[in-house]
Amino acid sequence: MANIPRRVAILGGARIPFARANTAYAEASNQDMLTAAFKALVQKFDLKNQKMGEVAAGAVIKHSRDWNLARECTLGSGLHPETPAYDLQRACGTSLSAAAQLAHRIAAGEIDCAIAGGVDSASDIPLSYGKKLQRAVLKLNRARTFGERLGTIGSVRLRDLKPMPPSVGEPRTGLSMGQHCEEMAKEWKIGRREQDELALASHHHAAKAWKDGFFKDLVFEFNSLKTDNNVRADTSLEKLSTLKTAFDRSAAGTLTAGNSSPLTDGAACVLLASEEWAASRKIPVQAYLSFTETAAVDFVGMAGPKEGMLMAPAYAVPRMLDRAKLKLQDFDIYEIHEAFAAQVLCTLKAWESEDFCRKKLNRSALGAIDRNKMNPVGSSVALGHPFAATGARIVATLAKELAQRGSGRGLISICAAGGMGVTAILER
Repeated sequence: MANIPRRVAILGGARIPFARANTAYAEASNQDMLTAAFKALVQKFDLKNQKMGEVAAGAVIKHSRDWNLARECTLGSGLHPETPAYDLQRACGTSLSAAAQLAHRIAAGEIDCAIAGGVDSASDIPLSYGKKLQRAVLKLNRARTFGERLGTIGSVRLRDLKPMPPSVGEPRTGLSMGQHCEEMAKEWKIGRREQDELALASHHHAAKAWKDGFFKDLVFEFNSLKTDNNVRADTSLEKLSTLKTAFDRSAAGTLTAGNSSPLTDGAACVLLASEEWAASRKIPVQAYLSFTETAAVDFVGMAGPKEGMLMAPAYAVPRMLDRAKLKLQDFDIYEIHEAFAAQVLCTLKAWESEDFCRKKLNRSALGAIDRNKMNPVGSSVALGHPFAATGARIVATLAKELAQRGSGRGLISICAAGGMGVTAILER
């Protein structure tokens, strides 16, 4: 007889404040930041020297030295050194994917407790120097005589020392995520003002949440920074309207630095467990992770008409709702990652579109959501978006929101580079 899957409890999360790139964490590495987040979680839940079932975490922007990042950060966290850990990467969906993978192991009874996390630095980025210098350095390392070394060094020219900054474009299109989102905004007829209105709400909700103390037990000081430094409590539609467009400088452009998530440094993690493990340590359950789903779209047009690069959640959520036997309106909170305000609005409009849902999803329209229930404590436009950390931030945030309500159901939707989407349902 097959084992009945166990419920997967979310016990809480911890993160460091998110910082705009090249500000508070300009000198911090991925390992520094993720270790700090892990340490905060260990202290928060009294996990010192605790042997966890597994730790899974990742980063999108990584140096080669970070090849075993999750394990190194685990060893520096205060957890028992016999705790296994591994890296994974699914762009902006990294830490939600980590939580999903670990949840499956907990549900299957393979492990009892786990930590999912993510980190990214847009300040400490790896630079490459081209194949010629790479070959010269490797040849120099193999050289046996002074003459061989001197000859190798002499073959290097000044132009070979020019670094090549990392590409911000999709490898198959050469377009940045913002440029792809501009295409989506035009296709779905998403205007500048409605993007600015969503961005304004994100900042005001985040500022109120900080003022009300919501983040007090979720965010822990690092490098003398105590709060997310991108939140603008005093912003207004008038201020946002003065910003120049960022990805399409023509009159047709609508995306700006104000209605897009900023380049951000930061780390976040979340503690998952079986109900039995939580009870044995007297840790209250905040919520349960009940369903997850992933999707990918053909944003290149390799197999037919191309899709908007950030539209995958529009496909993942309906599939997940069908498995859960729920409607889009059956949620008390919607945590939708704001890579760009336009991306959120395109996704919502797709779910409301009878034409899109019939042609793309082979179903009737999902309908509209109550916008008052969306991102009630702000999201990535205001709080920041360290790529791999965003999923863990959202899971921890939504779990606490549900715990404060005492009951309810929440939806998570995250778009990711490469035309992917990761989604989840949390319940209490």
